[in-house]
Amino acid sequence: MPFISPARIVIRIVLSIAAGLAPLVTAWNMSAASEMQEVRQFDPRSGTWVKRRVDNSKLAGKLNAAPVPPQLIAFEGGAGPGTIIVDTERRRLLYVNGDGTATEYIIGVGREGFAWKGSEKISRKAEWPSWTPPEEMRRREAHRGRILPITMEGGPDNPLGARALYLGGTLYRIHGTNEPWTLGKAVSSGCIRMANDDVIDLYNKVRVGSPVVVK
Repeated sequence: MPFISPARIVIRIVLSIAAGLAPLVTAWNMSAASEMQEVRQFDPRSGTWVKRRVDNSKLAGKLNAAPVPPQLIAFEGGAGPGTIIVDTERRRLLYVNGDGTATEYIIGVGREGFAWKGSEKISRKAEWPSWTPPEEMRRREAHRGRILPITMEGGPDNPLGARALYLGGTLYRIHGTNEPWTLGKAVSSGCIRMANDDVIDLYNKVRVGSPVVVK
């Protein structure tokens, strides 16, 4: 039996271990790659659309379900298919399906002094939108000891959540939230909040130009 030096034995053991780990490393790399998602976002600083890569593994915990799941209800309100109706008193949003039904979602609405009513149209849609707080909001929150950023990129900590539907030329949006416990309450500065997975569902249904009625 030929003599094998201890050094060669150690090398063989190391190579054997490395060979066993290789498939695991490959699988990990593939998993990591699959967790990255490329999204298109509007950059208010440059006024252009840019592409960013978002780590879905960090977003998973933020894709919260609503405290009340969406409901399919009978609807005979006269609004056309694709219309969004926001009932601020009931804290519910209806999407008219056009077959005598509507999908109803729980929402958060504007607090006292920030509530509004009217009709608008969806002017823009955004996935994982960036957030640029108005100067008035930044000053107001600063008086409360809360310093808001000039601009925050889209992501799990962004208060606009996973999707945003912009309402006409106003500063209001229908958007997701990173505070799902505020749904069903009047706490916002006028925007309509939805659970992230609810707003993703709505986002996939509506198109730019869809009518929105806030009552």
